[in-house]
Amino acid sequence: MAQTFDDRDGWIWMDGKLVPWREAEVHVLTHALHYASSVFEGQRAYGGTIFRLTDHSTRLRRSAELLGFDIPYSVAEIDAACQEVLRANDMTDAYMRPVAWRGSESMGVNPGGTAPHLAIACWHWGKYFDEEKAARGIRLDIAPWRRPAPYTAPVQSKAAGLYMIASLSKQHADARGFDDALMFDWRGQVAEATGANAFFVRDGKLVTPTPDCFLDGITRRTVMDLARKRGIEVEERTIWPEELEGFEQMFLTGSAAEVTLVQSAGPWNFEVGELSRQLQRDYDDLVNGRLINA
Repeated sequence: MAQTFDDRDGWIWMDGKLVPWREAEVHVLTHALHYASSVFEGQRAYGGTIFRLTDHSTRLRRSAELLGFDIPYSVAEIDAACQEVLRANDMTDAYMRPVAWRGSESMGVNPGGTAPHLAIACWHWGKYFDEEKAARGIRLDIAPWRRPAPYTAPVQSKAAGLYMIASLSKQHADARGFDDALMFDWRGQVAEATGANAFFVRDGKLVTPTPDCFLDGITRRTVMDLARKRGIEVEERTIWPEELEGFEQMFLTGSAAEVTLVQSAGPWNFEVGELSRQLQRDYDDLVNGRLINA
């Protein structure tokens, strides 16, 4: 049986101090549990260095602000806490999860005087997708749920509530034998996967959906920079599903997924090609300190 996340050795940073892993608890009437007033980050450490840590900590604070609460720690303090957690758990390569939420001081749709909390955990987490499958390219279902319009939700916040449809879509894909799902937005345009941004290749150029109703991922921007350094043109624009037939390659990007190659999305098939593999190698070299002038 896989080890559960509530029963592990180690330390979690919680509201300013390290506590034993099993003691990092919140009350059942915590506002975030009932009304999704929670934001989080997913980031990775490679060789003891947390990749683009300050960017993640900055986005965490901004995500909370978009949900109407302030995290009572500065970006620098969150950075330092993340590094403290990594050291306390004696890890150099790890996945990290900072999470902020409203507490249990009041209950109701209006969060009232609920106090903000912050916790940070880390653990060993290998490749997000099965390595053998990922080597030949994963298979995506088409999600039954769509990304909401920006006037219906705080779409630029990495908010826990916005992942409900992603979770449902991932479960749906798994049940049908797929590795993940490609999500469209409320207009029917191509958006992203359930937890990663999408890129396509045609005629040596990268094309990626404009992130106007989903996160402009930190890994997404990193890969765009890597592509431009190689002289690869990158175009952000609207992509309609009927265009997918004309794209040659596809890959996903995310802190957990890193750069993951895709062989198919619904009825559309893609080559697992050299341009995608090169950017995958470049990203791996960058995060592991082998790409110096990035």
